[in-house]
Amino acid sequence: MISLILFFFMLSVLIIVHEFGHFIMARRAGVRVEQFSLGFGPKLFKKKAGDTEYSVACVPLGGFVKMAGDSREEYSGKPDEYLAKGPGQRFNIIFFGPLLNYALGFICFCLISFVGYPTLTTKVGGLIEGFGAQKAGIQVEDVITAIDGKKVQYFEELQQEIHAKKEAVQVELTVLRAGQEQRIPVNIRQKDVDDPLGQKRSVGLIGITPYDEVVIVKHGPIASIILGAQKTWDLTAMTYRGLWLMVTGQMNMKESMTGPLGIFYITSKAARLGIIAVMHLMAVLSVSLAIFNLLPFPVLDGGHLLFLGLEKIRGRALSLKADRVVTQVGLSLIITLALFVTYNDIMRLFGERIIKFFK
Repeated sequence: MISLILFFFMLSVLIIVHEFGHFIMARRAGVRVEQFSLGFGPKLFKKKAGDTEYSVACVPLGGFVKMAGDSREEYSGKPDEYLAKGPGQRFNIIFFGPLLNYALGFICFCLISFVGYPTLTTKVGGLIEGFGAQKAGIQVEDVITAIDGKKVQYFEELQQEIHAKKEAVQVELTVLRAGQEQRIPVNIRQKDVDDPLGQKRSVGLIGITPYDEVVIVKHGPIASIILGAQKTWDLTAMTYRGLWLMVTGQMNMKESMTGPLGIFYITSKAARLGIIAVMHLMAVLSVSLAIFNLLPFPVLDGGHLLFLGLEKIRGRALSLKADRVVTQVGLSLIITLALFVTYNDIMRLFGERIIKFFK
């Protein structure tokens, strides 16, 4: 039950932030906002304030901001209607929704660095037989403090340094053992491993596993902002690379996409790990939502921005007929994609149970 509440809370925050971006820019552009809704379907709660009706609907898997005159059929030429504004103002209204999601992800990453996050130390927990560390005499509970003279404090740093030595034959480890510092040469073995996107890459390995020793790492305000920006950039680059790999057929779409059911499963796991894991998930989802919404695809914000760009270049909008066809095609594709990822989530999470039930 806690996981379910947390799931809907996170989803609601992401939706509210996104729709608030559209809302606030519409208001600043002088566009009358008729509705601000969290969710779809029958309304559980509604309140009118000024020109806007605020509501919460029974299906909290989305939301919308309804602006006056935002469709050709409704547009009557009044100055406070959406279509009465120029392409530039409409661009800002559409773009600000994903931008706020992107900003939320960045803020979450900054807060994680500032509040503190758990990470493994460089204490050796185990040795893999046949690799360089075992052959060189590295022992369990040794603490590795430097690699080729470069200091390391955390296991993630140690991994990155060793992986980057894929062209090297040997490294010198500075090891703290029983209070005494030693320098031990260790041979590196190159091996192909899967990266986070499932693509093969060659890395250097010495064959150690971490000790179950965790410390909380905190950073100052400036360092947290820098790390937050770096995390946001890395996630953005990885997401676009993943999208490209899916489009070009180099990555399996079925194994790479998830929907609300899959997100709920991930949320339940994050809830058991604590608030930092939940905040990290929130950051990842918020940035991912911004990127997905900015794809140049009909119905999505990116599709609207694309057509606004075309309108600016052509000097006129698409014809009403073309606009309807594009919207219908885009909506059909989005519904098909939603059904695909939902089916995929069900089969991935419950496929074995379903098969056993029908046997």
